[in-house]
Amino acid sequence: MMAPIEIMMIEDNPGDIELTAHALSASKILNNLHILEDGESALDFLYQRRQYKGVPRPDLIFLDLNLPRLNGREVLRGIKSNKHLMSIPVVILSSSEDAEDICAAYKLHANNFVSKPVQVEKFINVVQAIEHFWIEVVKLPIQKIT
Repeated sequence: MMAPIEIMMIEDNPGDIELTAHALSASKILNNLHILEDGESALDFLYQRRQYKGVPRPDLIFLDLNLPRLNGREVLRGIKSNKHLMSIPVVILSSSEDAEDICAAYKLHANNFVSKPVQVEKFINVVQAIEHFWIEVVKLPIQKIT
């Protein structure tokens, strides 16, 4: 039996968290969803600091741009500038459709930028499509903890 995929969601909107959790629970892919509601806690989780010592390394990250404490750009910079984390795919899942936000995310090496659909069914379909693409279609490097 395959180990569950570790998915990290960095999001402060309870509705988006609930919809994403629902979409992932309906998936055929076994997964563990880790939810962090602010940028500072997200980096603590990723760097395994404070109360997050020994947590699993995510296989995929959903990142919102508008977060308390540290915004999504700062979190993305913290992920992609770290040699142990930079290979984790980061999908920006944002309500923004602003060209500057999109360009800034890609300059910081986001793997994808997806604007959140307003309709519930479309939102769920988008989350499932992202998961399918990054877990079933794409081949990712196997990470060894060093």
